[in-house]
Amino acid sequence: MPAHMTTHALDGGRVVDVCLGGDPAGLPLVLHHGTPSDATTFADWDAACAARGLRLVCASRPGYAGSARRPGRDVAQAAHDTAALLDRLGHGRFVTAGWSGGGPHALACAALLPGRCAAAATLAGVGPWGVDGLDFLAGMGPENVAEFGAALAGEAALRGWMQAHGEAFRHVGGPALAKAFGGLVPAIDRDVLTGGYAEAMAGVIRRALAPGFDGWIDDDLAFTRPWGFEPAAIACPVTVWQGELDLMVPQAHGRWLAQAVPGAQLAMVPGHGHLSLVTVYRESILDALRAAAGP
Repeated sequence: MPAHMTTHALDGGRVVDVCLGGDPAGLPLVLHHGTPSDATTFADWDAACAARGLRLVCASRPGYAGSARRPGRDVAQAAHDTAALLDRLGHGRFVTAGWSGGGPHALACAALLPGRCAAAATLAGVGPWGVDGLDFLAGMGPENVAEFGAALAGEAALRGWMQAHGEAFRHVGGPALAKAFGGLVPAIDRDVLTGGYAEAMAGVIRRALAPGFDGWIDDDLAFTRPWGFEPAAIACPVTVWQGELDLMVPQAHGRWLAQAVPGAQLAMVPGHGHLSLVTVYRESILDALRAAAGP
């Protein structure tokens, strides 16, 4: 069965929007999408997951697409939601990966679900705010600097920024996507944002933001606050994948994470950015996760 969408009710009846694919009998791979995005981000990973005996599971975070908002959520909430969703699906042990804003949420699962999470990966994953050794905004494109500046001023200011600068993403088409990202995409990423891939990504963003900006806002607020766990508490194998030319999440984030997570392996990829990293290295990412999980 190809990747398909479904919904599940978690604690208190809260509805979660879920993409399922890959091998239905395989080892679950819980994927965490970027910001702003939703569960359909990884629909095109279906065949690659099936070929490796992996069950693709990706939920839209609260406030995105069909997932009910959870105001005030922190990054650690992702571990609670992941455990609840896997319980409903009848899965136990799993591996996880998060792209961009999904990176911290994958690490939350690794830190807070020990024994159940067998391995984790961050793919251009953002680091924590306000920690020693990481200048969070250094090297980011100007759009991200302005966005996080608004987040630091609080929800009202951030919502105003979204209404002024994010509305175009709610209606963006593939040919306009690279221009909409502006200074966040180097040439290698602009080269990726063409044809069918650009159309698919634009569709993901439109779907994610159809109900409004709540998911995007709550992600940004969570990134400027304590995550709710320490990376140093992670005991399972972790690989930190990072594009050297990334302007959305600069390479300093990947280097910091690789040092902060015990035993983490840094896969710094020269010549690649935020988008090209995941499109070109998808097979390698999945192979490494499957191997790290063991039998």
